[in-house]
Amino acid sequence: MYQPRQASRSSTLALRHLNYHVRHWGPQDSPRPALVLLHGWMDVSASYQFTVDALRQERRIIAPDWRGFGGTSSAQADHYFFPDYLADLDLLLDHCAPGQAVDLVGHSMGGNVAMMYAGVRPDRVRRLVNLEGFGLPATQPAQAPARYAQWIDEIRQLHQGAMALKTYDSADGVARRLMRTNPRLARDKAEWLAQHWARPNARGQWEILGDPAHKITSAQLFRVDEVLAMYGRISAPVLAVEADANSLGQWWGGEYTLDEYHQRLRHVRDCRSAVVRDAGHMLHHDQPGQVAQLIEQFLDAA
Repeated sequence: MYQPRQASRSSTLALRHLNYHVRHWGPQDSPRPALVLLHGWMDVSASYQFTVDALRQERRIIAPDWRGFGGTSSAQADHYFFPDYLADLDLLLDHCAPGQAVDLVGHSMGGNVAMMYAGVRPDRVRRLVNLEGFGLPATQPAQAPARYAQWIDEIRQLHQGAMALKTYDSADGVARRLMRTNPRLARDKAEWLAQHWARPNARGQWEILGDPAHKITSAQLFRVDEVLAMYGRISAPVLAVEADANSLGQWWGGEYTLDEYHQRLRHVRDCRSAVVRDAGHMLHHDQPGQVAQLIEQFLDAA
């Protein structure tokens, strides 16, 4: 099994009626700005361990488990509201880095949160690295009735037990699931991640540490004009990192393309881009050394 080079510490923070699990690496008194790592959908903060281990410089690092993921309690609701992630992050920074501008790294959903937050609270972010946080295809108002109907139908399915997450007989079963989802993931890393991505229940079955309510489609449309207005208020330099496998095209085909994503990034005042070779969407698992090098070079640039 993978052996971490830098051990993490855990803390629990009472935040917005939830018990928030936060993972920490590095010294509390580092002279560098705090580095905050935001994980993606159906993931956990431990997902960054491989990248943290590849960093050359010592930093104070903070990584929360989003509400309803990992060790953070669920929202005790049958759906999740995306703006809650921004509010959670804001209060987390008030506690962990009061009065400081932090360096923010977000992957996938975490990258989307980071980009929106940096536009809402531009003074709280010194530099931002977006790892494949592409956003979603543009929507039109005419889609709203069907979207609300889908949201209601999925909530009904959730309460009928139709959206429960799959369980596994062992941690090895979880590891094999991770490797099926990402064929580039080495077994030693998959075995280590499985211990943090799932845990055994009272019956001995391994359950994914994610609330099934996260599977509910948002009732809200993805309004590109609102997102671009936030992008336009980002004052921090931004590094947009993507894998060479083009996971965006694999998900959406012609409905939403990398060219359209790159067009959106033009609304950010100071944005540069980078590509990680031989990597898919979980690029921080596939090539943690490349990702760590990009992060450090960008954060320490003049």
